[in-house]
Amino acid sequence: MPERVHTLLKTLYFLFLFFTFLPSAQANSVEKGVLPAVTAEYIHSIIEANRTIYTEVIVERLGAAIALPATENWEKDNALMLPAQFLLASSQHANSKNIGMTYRLLSLWPINPKNGPKTDFETNGLKQVALKPETPFAQVITMEGKSFFQVIYPDKGVSKACVNCHNQHSKSPRTDFNLGDVMGGIIINLPISKPDASSLIPPEVVADYIHSILESARAVYATYIVDRLQQKKIAFASEQWWEDNTLLLPAQFLLDSSDLIAHKKLPLDFNLISQWPINPAHGPANEFERTGLKYVNQNKVRPFIGKTQVGTQDFFKVVYPDFAVAPSCVDCHNKHPNSPRNDFKLGDVMGGISLSFPVQTGE
Repeated sequence: MPERVHTLLKTLYFLFLFFTFLPSAQANSVEKGVLPAVTAEYIHSIIEANRTIYTEVIVERLGAAIALPATENWEKDNALMLPAQFLLASSQHANSKNIGMTYRLLSLWPINPKNGPKTDFETNGLKQVALKPETPFAQVITMEGKSFFQVIYPDKGVSKACVNCHNQHSKSPRTDFNLGDVMGGIIINLPISKPDASSLIPPEVVADYIHSILESARAVYATYIVDRLQQKKIAFASEQWWEDNTLLLPAQFLLDSSDLIAHKKLPLDFNLISQWPINPAHGPANEFERTGLKYVNQNKVRPFIGKTQVGTQDFFKVVYPDFAVAPSCVDCHNKHPNSPRNDFKLGDVMGGISLSFPVQTGE
């Protein structure tokens, strides 16, 4: 087939997909969406999953297995970030995208005064979640004519490294923390269309928030943990990370996060998929994912969007391009004996991140 004809047919094919899947979601974005409280729960669950993996699988396991410490001065010490520092770096990466949603750590007893409460809501919220950690503290506010849903979740001392740092630090206002204590909070800010907690957030926007959290945590992990420690020959990432006492590969970090979310039994689902998976289980599971992977491989700017229905429940679904973010990702795929493709370069689309979650209709 002549190259020009082949290119034209491919263009027509993707135009067909664009007008088949994308408009359906856009047409319903005003009518269907996700409640701010539910959106915040999705976001917080992923933040917590990422930190749990980093704390238990990276900090605690490698501290015990190869005596790799986590310290406040991690760059100077050639060490791991503390779990709180990992969350902070991930939040800064996500917030820098300027997509509207922001989150950060804060505390009534911050080592760094910048992480203290800045408003009465933050002060009251931190006090409330310390007393009742099972209940997030939320409000709707209006600032400069714009409405926001704000919610504070408790931030607990999840590892000995966290507790010891605060209890032993010369600038810590409190030095009697125990494992499991509420040490502060995670505040999430979400723009909403009107000052009403029942106003729905468009599903495309919710998906962008979730993807931002996933992408930011993995970028921080790939850059500041895997690449840095490998370059310094301090620790290495490998597919058989448990047996080898090594770091997880960046893709494995995301997959483990997906597994933790699945165990929470939330209606949110996300996964890492590819046209060229090393593990066949990570190939596309259905026609939507197959089509989405082809689309994002050709169109790297925006995701592939669609919807489905299970019984009477509508679901929003999307595939984002998954880029080769670290040399360890590229090396693993290019050198693996089971890899269907071995010519990846940094920045290439290696697959996709699929998301799905239920949407509801506004009143």
